[in-house]
Amino acid sequence: MNKTELIDAIAKDAKISKNQANEVMSALEKNLQGALSKGDKVTLVGFGTFSVSQRAARTGRNPQTGKPIKIAAKKVVRFAPGKALKDAVAK
Repeated sequence: MNKTELIDAIAKDAKISKNQANEVMSALEKNLQGALSKGDKVTLVGFGTFSVSQRAARTGRNPQTGKPIKIAAKKVVRFAPGKALKDAVAK
């Protein structure tokens, strides 16, 4: 399912227009990005938790040459699914 298909499904299930569903999706994305960029954790009970963690700098290898390269430290987004989501997927 891509973003357009998700917006269509939300519009159908919530009985709202596609434009309204698109606005809801855009607001959700904007607020998730804002909270995560501040380092906050976003928890949607039953669905899961989005958080930011720090990935340490490390040494990797260039797959073409085999030479060592430095990989910089960076922040990454993590997602931990909630129990309800895990149970739904496990069926």
